[in-house]
Amino acid sequence: MIIRLATTADAQDMAEVGMRSWEAAYKDILPADYIREKNATRPGQFKRVITDENETSYVIQLDGKTVGIMKIDERTDDDLTDEYYELHYIYLHPDYFRQGIGAKAIDFAMQKACAMGKKFLVIWVIESNANSVKFYEKCGFLRDGCSKIQNRGVDVKIIRMIARSVTP
Repeated sequence: MIIRLATTADAQDMAEVGMRSWEAAYKDILPADYIREKNATRPGQFKRVITDENETSYVIQLDGKTVGIMKIDERTDDDLTDEYYELHYIYLHPDYFRQGIGAKAIDFAMQKACAMGKKFLVIWVIESNANSVKFYEKCGFLRDGCSKIQNRGVDVKIIRMIARSVTP
């Protein structure tokens, strides 16, 4: 398995992984129309955001095939200190769910956070996405009690989860 910074040539593969992941992970959580609308924008979105200067978006590859994507960057929450780094998203193609790839990608994100001098890694998760919540808990994330409501075709509660990126 290789995790590397995404290049402009990866945009289409990244869009494909994002679309297939959303269809599988959110099918019973978000309205199908909402997923279709968001997926329709993915190819253009990745073509816009993945530039030659990319330093935050990664592809996860097996045998040269992109099977996952993730973005690791500075925290977006003002109530957190500079000790926090954020996993903005991680998506795997559904054909590669439950094979340990996600856990290895989380380890990579933790190491990246540590290398950036950050003590914690934060991610926002739809609370009703029990599979994702359970996955992050297995990877050492804990709910910190912070939540908010977002409209994603329907109002959903998203929760913040935090893990230490270095040993105490």
